[in-house]
Amino acid sequence: MYITPVLYKTMSAAVYGIDANIIEVEVDVSGIKTLEDHFHTVGLPDAAVRESRDRVRSALRNCGYDIPSTHITVNLAPADIRKEGSGFDLPMALGIVGAYGGLNKKEVPDCLFVGELSLDGGVRGVRGALPIAIEARGRKISRLVIPELNAREAAMVGGVDVYPVKSLLDVIRFVNTGNGILPYKVDGETLLSEAAHFTVDFKDVRGQQTAKRALEVACAGGHNILMIGPPGSGKTMLAKRMPTILPPFTFEEALETTKIHSVAGVLDPGAGLVGVRPFRAPHHTISDAGLVGGGAVPRPGEVSLAHNGVLFLDELPEFPRNVLEVMRQPLEDGTVCIARAAMSLTFPARFMLAAAMNPCPCGYFNDRSRECHCTQPMIQRYMSKISGPLLDRIDIHIDVPAVNYKEMRSSTVPENSAAVLQRVMRAREAQLRRFSASSRDKLYCNAQMAPRHIRAFCELSADCERLLERAMVQQGLTARAHDRILKVARTIADLENVAALEPKHIAEAIQYRTLDRTFWA
Repeated sequence: MYITPVLYKTMSAAVYGIDANIIEVEVDVSGIKTLEDHFHTVGLPDAAVRESRDRVRSALRNCGYDIPSTHITVNLAPADIRKEGSGFDLPMALGIVGAYGGLNKKEVPDCLFVGELSLDGGVRGVRGALPIAIEARGRKISRLVIPELNAREAAMVGGVDVYPVKSLLDVIRFVNTGNGILPYKVDGETLLSEAAHFTVDFKDVRGQQTAKRALEVACAGGHNILMIGPPGSGKTMLAKRMPTILPPFTFEEALETTKIHSVAGVLDPGAGLVGVRPFRAPHHTISDAGLVGGGAVPRPGEVSLAHNGVLFLDELPEFPRNVLEVMRQPLEDGTVCIARAAMSLTFPARFMLAAAMNPCPCGYFNDRSRECHCTQPMIQRYMSKISGPLLDRIDIHIDVPAVNYKEMRSSTVPENSAAVLQRVMRAREAQLRRFSASSRDKLYCNAQMAPRHIRAFCELSADCERLLERAMVQQGLTARAHDRILKVARTIADLENVAALEPKHIAEAIQYRTLDRTFWA
């Protein structure tokens, strides 16, 4: 039996890194009816895309469409880009229905379709809805048909109408009549303000005034921090409260962070937006690919999921050394570049590193209440698991001693996060004003200063020079540690709203190099 050949085109999108590309889905139905099923997908599809033929045929059959056994060829253009994921199911099925005359329109040029099909014709959620919506807006595509599960996320992008669908039949009715589905609307700014709440607070932490001060300095300047103390001293408790004293998200930062979480598939569909700065705490058994990203088709790792937030590494020496060393580039550059034979992708990774560790294998070195049973070689081997270059990239090292009984049972109410946040935000505002003259560098905090910025904004008096020189000589500090001290001193001065660095600022910054004094001098 001969059937007139028909070609039907729809549009979809594929996600690469944290960005999306528009993909044209061309469905060709040949003129010869066959006894066997001939359904071919071309255009560099991966296994999930090739398996679409079985899902699409079953979904069409269960929706009441009896597709004859003909030659069906689906081309995903451009053909030189590898396609992966199940989001092409919906445009493929729609193209087949259109090729067999089931659609009133010959083409739908102003609409983009994304979604995975279940065997009964339902539409399941996909990853990367936010970058897809951003790309649709950039390409002047006015309508986006997307699974209902992803509608809230995609609607964050203005300039494109987002239509949530539950089933293939909903999409076919939408194309044929244009009725029945209204664009999903959401106010991103309102959603962001509603999401900005925390269940923890700094007032929960008793004692540890020195550690709290160090965390305040770290958050005010965006500095990396390492806490050293015995088990149970409150290191993890302090780290979990760091996001509560970081400046709230701007809407642009929230969108940028949400893109990464969407692509990685860890975004809460009910939220639609990452409303607070992320706090990621991977276990020390994580691999290097899990930490910085990787895979045959590279996906973001924990350092990218912590973008614009905090990456907390508890029990730092327990992490494999090769895993820790791969963090050098993201700590220095704020990005991760993952190169493969077929592609090279760059993920953003501008985060604050907060790490915690014991001072020795048993955890009680220099503890006043419990005896340490570790020998000096054991302590040195334990500390050597963290390389000098990595420690140089951590601005603040602080001791977190065990809390005594009087501090624990004190009736004095500790300062809450809101009060600390006000000081942190004033310091950040001072930094933004200072860096506004060099806006091409896009600096947001003191930790991002390059050497030329340090020379410009961290001028030292004669007393400061002598103090810093003595510390450099006595502790054997590196050039990188020298720059870290000046950055931290600049932040301390900003917290006091002082323009010029003073010796007390330098002295406090030097005190935040605990490991340089204790183990590496």
